[in-house]
Amino acid sequence: MTTRTDAPTRREQILKEAARLFAERGFHGVGVDEIGAAVGISGPGLYRHFPGKDAMLAELLVGISERLLAGGQLRVSEDAACQDGSPHALLDALIEGHIDFALDDRPLITLHDRELDRLRDADRKRVRQLQRQYVEVWVEVVRELYPDLPEHEARAAVHAVFGLLNSTPHLGRPDAQPDRADTAALLHRLARGAFEAAARP
Repeated sequence: MTTRTDAPTRREQILKEAARLFAERGFHGVGVDEIGAAVGISGPGLYRHFPGKDAMLAELLVGISERLLAGGQLRVSEDAACQDGSPHALLDALIEGHIDFALDDRPLITLHDRELDRLRDADRKRVRQLQRQYVEVWVEVVRELYPDLPEHEARAAVHAVFGLLNSTPHLGRPDAQPDRADTAALLHRLARGAFEAAARP
């Protein structure tokens, strides 16, 4: 999977700061002027990029759901195209991709937990639809690796692993956390252990 290295656009900068502020203070606790100040533009200048805070929230939550699904589907297609691909390697790749999200985009996890119900019905339904599709990507891989695991148990295990990985906002401040690589490795072991436990007779 290719990694983007070019500088973020102004729109992306706005979304990143909006996510951080919304997660820290709540959606209604942040004004447009504060978001603008965080990226060095006036509050009214934000309206050249977004019609309002509601639009920012929708793009944040719909956008991350789209990226997670696309990343999962890409890993599946890359594994299928690889001669030495395997369910073990594919599950590891899915876990690694989700850990990257969980460590690098912690404000979005907090935002989803607290503010999803503030989205318009259409946007909220879109997020839920994307999430269901993302879960099914994992369920298919888990059942390929553990064929004796019933589908409903595989799905429950996937949701449980998501809960485990998405606990990162509770790890404390980023500057007070253990080494990122160590944390990622621990989360990976815990995720694989959860699937192994689910597959035991």
